[in-house]
Amino acid sequence: MSYGETVVASGSGLWWVVLNYRLPREPSTPRIAVWRKLKRLGVAQLGDGLVALPADARTQEQLEWVAEEIAEAGGSSNLWQATLMSRAQERALVERMAGARAAEYRSIVERANVAVDLEGRDRMAAVRSLRAELRRIQRRDYFPPAERAEARLALQTLATSEGPGAEVGGTEVSS
Repeated sequence: MSYGETVVASGSGLWWVVLNYRLPREPSTPRIAVWRKLKRLGVAQLGDGLVALPADARTQEQLEWVAEEIAEAGGSSNLWQATLMSRAQERALVERMAGARAAEYRSIVERANVAVDLEGRDRMAAVRSLRAELRRIQRRDYFPPAERAEARLALQTLATSEGPGAEVGGTEVSS
């Protein structure tokens, strides 16, 4: 390759929306709000003030809103669309994002397993809470890991099974 020659991505296939941003240190409230919003979106943190999401109309719009919020807080930002230069880099980024969601799904499974011992209103409150958390995770799950199905099954089991000490066919069942 010679100087001035154009380098073209290897055709890895996935396009990413990349947000590069900078916010003033003080006040810290806008920085914290932006960080929380980015975390809720499930971004991949590429570096300080550099995050990415798989590109589609929804993720682009979401990052555009964050960029506007950054500008309103006196910061600066740029939005880019990009591809990674190698499949290995892309695979590593996808695996990192899927791994983060997998950990969240495992937490749902663990909490559902604990909630199996609850009864009545406490059990139903746990089911509602875990369902809401599952929906939040799924909204930021761009590369679903196997743990997603496990979390759904654990929650379905919790919602449809009887609590401890429940009677089944006239016989008390305890765990």
